[in-house]
Amino acid sequence: MRAGDVVSLDVAREVSPNGYFLTDGHQDVLLHYSEVTRPIEIGEPLDVFLYYDTEDRLTATMRRPKLLRGDVGLLEVVDIHPRYGVFLEMGLGRNLLLPYSELPELEELRPQVGDSVFVTLDNDKQGRLVAKLAGEAELVPKCFPAPSAWRGRWVEARVYKPLQMGTFVVCDGGVVGFGVIGFIPAPERSRLLRLGEVVKVRVTFVREDGRVNLSLRQQKELGRDEDADKLLAFLRARPNGAMPYSDETPADVISAKFGISKSAFKRALGKLLRDRVVYQKGNWTHLAAADEVTDSSTQQP
Repeated sequence: MRAGDVVSLDVAREVSPNGYFLTDGHQDVLLHYSEVTRPIEIGEPLDVFLYYDTEDRLTATMRRPKLLRGDVGLLEVVDIHPRYGVFLEMGLGRNLLLPYSELPELEELRPQVGDSVFVTLDNDKQGRLVAKLAGEAELVPKCFPAPSAWRGRWVEARVYKPLQMGTFVVCDGGVVGFGVIGFIPAPERSRLLRLGEVVKVRVTFVREDGRVNLSLRQQKELGRDEDADKLLAFLRARPNGAMPYSDETPADVISAKFGISKSAFKRALGKLLRDRVVYQKGNWTHLAAADEVTDSSTQQP
């Protein structure tokens, strides 16, 4: 018998104040009174789930956990341990550990309390239950191919593999399976996305295999107006109505400061210039409405 299995055992005896001992004829395990969900009788066969209790003893429960061996489950992060990893709610008296060895090295990519992650059930070297992150091998059979009509649609997606070069997600498919496998390229994000995070994304392309390419950004025309408003608000918040950024500013500086790509910045800035809301002087951009502009050589970023 091992933790994580659902087995049929006979009720051998009752030992107060602990509970009932169950047996397979060779090995006994304890069924705590707190894990009994209905009246039972000595000699009765029971289907029980095995796990390790708080004293690290193999024990049984009549309750059904949220995740069984061989399944993929979406479990909520309920606690974070600084040494061991994150703990997930699995519907038993003990939470399920997702160890740090399963989590991204970059701390900002790790899940937070309240996030939910796709996992499978496994055993550690001591036989205790632990969670493992579900990857494509486990998720693909649970997902379905996106129809071509999804292109241009906004959907919710949950991160299952966060990388700096892009983010892999499962897009919500309603009642059909887990959803659709999707990918958000790094230029289509405004920031890194963490494991288990849910974001609103736009389907930019439906691939032949039914997977989708995604973006967190509006279509160029709508995104341009949104980005232009962001730049305008930034300028208006500056005490001198000017900023040391222009279409000559490096892309990494633009991304770090405004969370948008260089091309998106240039589209937004171009709109403001065409509307004569701003003007450029050297590598500085100024609000056109400013009556006086301080010499850019004396300004500080």
